[in-house]
Amino acid sequence: MIISRLEAELAQAQLRALKMQLQPHFLFNTLHSISTLLDEDVEAADEMIARLGDFLRLTLDNSGAQEVTLQKELEFLRSYLEIERVRFQDRLTVLLEIAPDTLAARVPNLILQPLVENAIQHGIMARTGAGRIEIRASRSDGLLRLQVKDNGPGLSGDTHAQAPHKRGLGFALTRERLECLYATRQRLALADAPEGGLEITLEIPFVTASVERDAQEAALC
Repeated sequence: MIISRLEAELAQAQLRALKMQLQPHFLFNTLHSISTLLDEDVEAADEMIARLGDFLRLTLDNSGAQEVTLQKELEFLRSYLEIERVRFQDRLTVLLEIAPDTLAARVPNLILQPLVENAIQHGIMARTGAGRIEIRASRSDGLLRLQVKDNGPGLSGDTHAQAPHKRGLGFALTRERLECLYATRQRLALADAPEGGLEITLEIPFVTASVERDAQEAALC
């Protein structure tokens, strides 16, 4: 019992450490964008700072949670996308296709942001014209499937994509978090989309807050 508890506490400590690494990585990229904008468009830089403040307030309110509902996670994501829209303006279009029955599913806190940031860095920024990101959530065979697709160069046009661990710190930390939380009961994959671009697929067990509560109550009986 004591060993199991120590192992659980160690796993939680590792997850907290991974989250702490992820936030500075995102902040560094955002602050770099703001510093670039200051030389080009002071008004846009001011707006980006304001949107960053909104995002940080929202995430800090839930900083202690390892998991949140998908609905809450989408709130985080929309706040993050407001930051990116300041930078890209009309060059960035985002489409959300979220099955209603997935909104109550439990997901790792801030799991979508690094995947979307990855799509922007390796997909949208590689294009000279308008970029498009599609984010989907669906439920199938006891799994929650989250997909992030961009219309960038895809695997064949992006040498980084040939080795997923080279796609950036955010992607690597996301993979580590999933392994810590779900061991082998998760999947994170990269693939060329049939119509072009790159698609990231994430699958984890479909669990809602009510199911989690029932399991905890059963364990106490």
